[in-house]
Amino acid sequence: MTKIVGLTGGIGSGKSTIAKYFESKGIPVYIADTVAKKLMDSETIIGKVIEVFGMDIIENEKINRPKLSALVFNNSEKLTKLNSIIHPEVKTHFTNWVKMHQDSPIVIKEAAILFESGSYKDCDKIILVTAPKEVRIDRVLRRDGTSRGEIEARMKNQWTDEEKMKLSDFVIQNIVLEDAQKTADKIISTLRNQ
Repeated sequence: MTKIVGLTGGIGSGKSTIAKYFESKGIPVYIADTVAKKLMDSETIIGKVIEVFGMDIIENEKINRPKLSALVFNNSEKLTKLNSIIHPEVKTHFTNWVKMHQDSPIVIKEAAILFESGSYKDCDKIILVTAPKEVRIDRVLRRDGTSRGEIEARMKNQWTDEEKMKLSDFVIQNIVLEDAQKTADKIISTLRNQ
């Protein structure tokens, strides 16, 4: 039976880099955030978003993502409403994806808000990618060209590493990539032998 392994980490932790590393080792990786973005173009989700947030959020028959992000990221109630629209759709999509990879002994579900969305409950094991807060902020500043204030606001919408560690089976400290990859190799070995 296919083992479902959740992979998560706060913004700027480098979880996407670690996900790519697992993929390079032949493990199928499902990137939940990418799928969620694609699903946001579906008529079903657009209709539900209009119901909750109104037509102001629509531009050229698509959801204006920057406008929607600005609306939800400083309002936990609105963020919860948006997540309640998207997460069930992603869950259904993921279930079908796992069926397509049932010959793989391990699959990885990479999700920024694995814990916050509750989808960690569907995983057999959890890997948490961590890095010190200042390292994470610096990475995001260089990557996204966004402001420190915006990054910190996004961090506030995510669980802390301490909270996530309590529910994680493995932790990858991602400061030096080579060290993080060595830890990932050990985790792969452990998972394959369980």
